[in-house]
Amino acid sequence: MALAKKPVTGMKDILPAEMLIRDYVIALIKETYKGFGFTPIETPCMENIGNLSNKQGGENEKLIFKVLKRGEKLKLETAQTENDLVDCGMRYDLTVPLSRYYSNNAATLPKPFKALQIGPVWRADRPQKGRFRQFYQCDIDILGDPTNLAEIELILATTTLLGKVGFAGYTVHINDRRILRGMAKYSGFDEARYDEVFIILDKMDKIGADGVAKELEEAGFAKECIDRYLSLFEDVNGSEDGLAYLAAELDGFLEGGAAENLKQICDTVLATAKSSFRLVFDPTLVRGMSYYTGTIFEISVDGFPGSVAGGGRYDEMVGKFTGMQTPACGFSIGFERIVTLLLEQGFEVPGASSRKAYLIEKGIDSAVLGQVLAKAMEERAGGVQVLISWMNKNKKFQKEQLAAEGYAVIEEFYKEGLR
Repeated sequence: MALAKKPVTGMKDILPAEMLIRDYVIALIKETYKGFGFTPIETPCMENIGNLSNKQGGENEKLIFKVLKRGEKLKLETAQTENDLVDCGMRYDLTVPLSRYYSNNAATLPKPFKALQIGPVWRADRPQKGRFRQFYQCDIDILGDPTNLAEIELILATTTLLGKVGFAGYTVHINDRRILRGMAKYSGFDEARYDEVFIILDKMDKIGADGVAKELEEAGFAKECIDRYLSLFEDVNGSEDGLAYLAAELDGFLEGGAAENLKQICDTVLATAKSSFRLVFDPTLVRGMSYYTGTIFEISVDGFPGSVAGGGRYDEMVGKFTGMQTPACGFSIGFERIVTLLLEQGFEVPGASSRKAYLIEKGIDSAVLGQVLAKAMEERAGGVQVLISWMNKNKKFQKEQLAAEGYAVIEEFYKEGLR
């Protein structure tokens, strides 16, 4: 059987031009987030399957790359279910691993703890533009702070980063799971089925209000509940201040100051942020993960499908590991989507080091080769990137390739030295 040259479906080889941008963006992420006091950490790429399958990851739990038991633990002949064969899985996000990490190391970590985590995750998803089966996530999380200072800092840090990358005029959507629950309660839905309602609502931007109504009806929800529910969204869109309208309309149905908390976050961010973006209250924002407990947010860019960043508050996840409630809130940027946008825009890394290529003819005298190497070392010490390569027969094509990779200055060395 012939070996496959192409990577596994949904994964990709990264060519030098893209790698240059990826390295630049990662360096900018680290620099920006460290400036906000976030500390870099790292977690393993695999987690215990029980951690990944604890019914908090929403649809992602259906997309786990599961790992077979190894050695004597793998008993194929007696296995009756998948659980008999599997004990680990590739992480599908960085939040579950972070919660386990914090639970295991809390005694040695500062409180609150501001974590920065960058690394690959894996989902057995259907590949599409900007979506892969292996991709990088870049997360910032604050654990141990129950106040909305966490949300404010996360939004400010993320928008500051996007501004440095060159994005402007994008939209930060913000909502609160408590407002979602209040709207569902007001409408008369069965509390045990709230998540079903939210999953359908999450499709609003794709199928519209009529599509949401149809799917809710097909799911068996009462028409009067559906009508009352969707009328809320119409009235919010028709009001000058949708958040204030909902706060008044849902009086008695909302949990502990959710609307006031959201208003304070919005007002503070808008008064403080230095980047250019829109911040809007979006009552249709759901976020797919069922582990979110409070504020949720997402960032969209005009002309690009889906979001480029998202997150929210998940105050109950760490407690599932420790038995003690620990407030937590995080924001994740879609690293791959941002890189895709930059590539489409023809982005060039600013301030890149000068790059030179030294082409030397085969058979060059060893003394001349020594001079070439010494000259290259001297230039490298001065911050220049120097590539030394044997000269090809098709020198013109070789020089064109090097120029395409950013080697603007080409030095040619022949047997007797530089010409």
